[in-house]
Amino acid sequence: MADNTNRFSDRVDNYIKYRPGYPADVLLYLEQAMGLDASWTVADIGSGTGISTEMFLGNSNKVYAVEPNKEMRDAADRLLAHHAGYISIDGTAEHTTLPIQSSDLVIAAQAFHWFDKPAFKKECTRIARDGAYCLLLWNERKVKSPFEMAYEDLLLNYATDYTTVDHRNIKPEDLALFFAPNKMTRKVFHNEQWFDYEGVKGRLLSSSYAPNAGHINYEPMLEHLKGIFALHQQSGKVSFSYDCNLFFARI
Repeated sequence: MADNTNRFSDRVDNYIKYRPGYPADVLLYLEQAMGLDASWTVADIGSGTGISTEMFLGNSNKVYAVEPNKEMRDAADRLLAHHAGYISIDGTAEHTTLPIQSSDLVIAAQAFHWFDKPAFKKECTRIARDGAYCLLLWNERKVKSPFEMAYEDLLLNYATDYTTVDHRNIKPEDLALFFAPNKMTRKVFHNEQWFDYEGVKGRLLSSSYAPNAGHINYEPMLEHLKGIFALHQQSGKVSFSYDCNLFFARI
């Protein structure tokens, strides 16, 4: 994770404004599937600006928000410090600095693909209480509608390392190996965002692989974005649809 720690330092504002949250049904499902309740302590690893952390704080959980990027961690502190259960931690997936057997649920939301997975698994084992779960979740952008297909084409043409850091590179066998010897459970929820052009632009620039101002691809990319937005917008907006993927097992 250390090699990628600073990828989002200059994207924090767009990340806060334009990245999707998680469907409300996720918490209800976790209550039913694993017995999650307000007494559980959650370790949110790679917590970023606190999108997933806030979901569990809203459930009255105590949450260790472990994030190595200072700018993202500072943003989460500004947004979430008023929650009694919020504990901000400068740490990584491989070295969280959390106490031994301190967590009932270890989660990685939208961050697992950045981790050294064997080292993270070892750290999960160290910080997990008896019977604890590990939960991986992320929003995977669909490529089905005409706009979504045009947006995907834009990324393939203008983004820097999109194909190497995409969540789709994580295969089912990789996840099964991570959770082994326990059997993994998967659940998928629908998620969606609607944006005007400024929102689409912000959503694009929140991604670590999107060129920033000054890059040779930046201006051509935005011109292309304006074109596909104009072509596909309905009443001034377009939609991003997602599969919100959950994978979990006991640690």
